[in-house]
Amino acid sequence: MSAQHPKSDTVANPVIPGFHPDPSVCRVGDDYYLVCSSFEYFPGIPVFHSRDLVRWTQLGNALDRPSQLRLPLDMPSSAGIYAPTLRHHGGRFWLIVTNVGDGGNMLFTATDPTGPWSDPIRLPDVPGIDPDLAWDEDGTCWVTVAGISQLPIDPHTGEALGPAHRLWSGTPGALAPEAPHLYRIGDYWYLLIAEGGTERGHGVSVARGLTPTGPFEPCPANPILTHRSTDRPVQNTGHADLVQGPDGSWWLVLLGVRPGGGTPGWHVLGRETFLAPVTWVDGWPVVGELTPEIAAPTWPLQPAPAVPARDDFDQPELHPRWISVRQRPVELCSTKERPGWLTLHAAGSSLDEPDAVFVGRRQQHLACEARTLVDPSDGRGGLAVRLDESHHYEIEAGPGEVTVFARIGPLRTEVASRPVPTGAVVLGVDIAPLQPRDARTGPDLLSFGVEAPDGTFTVLAELEGRYLSTEVAGGFTGRVIGPYAASGSVHFDWCDYRSR
Repeated sequence: MSAQHPKSDTVANPVIPGFHPDPSVCRVGDDYYLVCSSFEYFPGIPVFHSRDLVRWTQLGNALDRPSQLRLPLDMPSSAGIYAPTLRHHGGRFWLIVTNVGDGGNMLFTATDPTGPWSDPIRLPDVPGIDPDLAWDEDGTCWVTVAGISQLPIDPHTGEALGPAHRLWSGTPGALAPEAPHLYRIGDYWYLLIAEGGTERGHGVSVARGLTPTGPFEPCPANPILTHRSTDRPVQNTGHADLVQGPDGSWWLVLLGVRPGGGTPGWHVLGRETFLAPVTWVDGWPVVGELTPEIAAPTWPLQPAPAVPARDDFDQPELHPRWISVRQRPVELCSTKERPGWLTLHAAGSSLDEPDAVFVGRRQQHLACEARTLVDPSDGRGGLAVRLDESHHYEIEAGPGEVTVFARIGPLRTEVASRPVPTGAVVLGVDIAPLQPRDARTGPDLLSFGVEAPDGTFTVLAELEGRYLSTEVAGGFTGRVIGPYAASGSVHFDWCDYRSR
């Protein structure tokens, strides 16, 4: 998904909307590549390409084979793949990441970011999360992790070449120094970190030293970016990565959220990837305004292919935008079994179960709609909006009946039900932001219903969106929308997703 132009002199922020947190970017010639965290979803680590830092196209997912990515059924949601760092060195792409809950830190390589990526090189001696990679002039490869500590490794074998040592842990007393990135820029090595926690207190701080191992001098203006305690529409700003634009200017990619509703404000799309300009003053990076629209870069913006609103499931393999929960066994999910249809065979009995058979795409717009044509003649299934096992809404079709369910924490309820003619039926959800009436107003409203052949949409139930938000559910992800199977075999002819 790419940013569009609200006006000719501005571009929209976020540049990659929806659940795309912890961005890491690298430049190779005229091309930019970016990766994000994916947590409990398979395939993992979406890979994007751009020529202008504004319009991004998803190339694939780096971890698209079970041999690369194991997400056990007993691993909780919001565990899994944390904070990858993407770098290019020695003619290869290097991707270092943490699998929280299975495997710890690991390293992958590729000659082409589209893939295939290697099986993992395990890093058993690298502690913690949020690993970064940097090479010094001598060719030593340094891994820096949350905390903030550092050690040298052999990136080809994963062997530690020395003990971990502490570097600089940000502002004294600040919560969660994490997301380190180390760069050689001019005469200095710069250590960029996040601190304050990934919630409203999130920020970006920086220090510099003459060697990659320090000692590091903190910037007197730290944090160089934070929106804490402000009324700005973009909040939770942090986890940044530096990159140079085509004209040599400097930019940050970073995560942020767009809360809606009353108090405390609820963000429902997850943490998204934003872009902010950087200038240099007295050898320190100074971050410009981070707003929903930023001044367009001075270089020409490159066209990016539009993402089709409809997927007809006509291809042998699913588009990389489609993701599943923890695993996607080929025997349970196929576009080949009934050509032109997505066939899902149920495992768990509902989306409450960790092995639910679900194929979704990230919600990327505050106002949007989704539709799918489902044939439930051999089972039960439908269209779901998922945050985790304990927070999801869905409209489900069975032979001659459609039902809306809501799961909110420990409570699961049937919200509405109505008979429908036997056979295929179009199920849908419309999502629209709410204008705050008072401090208790939620962020949005989700309307679930059935669409007739003439396009008439009959709403069965309206559900408030705060219960599918991070502020209610907790965790690090965002909403994902798509088909699922609850029992038997369920067939989907197509699935639409459109902004409104």
